[in-house]
Amino acid sequence: MNGRKMTLPVTGHVRKPRRFRPGTVALREIRKYQKSTELLIQKLSFQRLVKEVAQHIDPTIRFQSTAILALQEASESFLVHTSMCVRSMGDESRSK
Repeated sequence: MNGRKMTLPVTGHVRKPRRFRPGTVALREIRKYQKSTELLIQKLSFQRLVKEVAQHIDPTIRFQSTAILALQEASESFLVHTSMCVRSMGDESRSK
């Protein structure tokens, strides 16, 4: 041999990446978020949004940090649950 590496012949078979049915990955992500306890929206962004909305109602209103955290947890739980309901309604409408 003259210093070259021997390579195996290429058969030409390239494996395609796995394709899931529409919605399968979305359902997997929804279940993941339902199980997790981490927040999905950044705390500071959510806090600014809450305070901005509250200023329209009462300009002197103030919030405890625990109250904003409770609002955020409830809001995110509602969003995840709603997206799960919308997904299941879509499945029902396609099956008919």
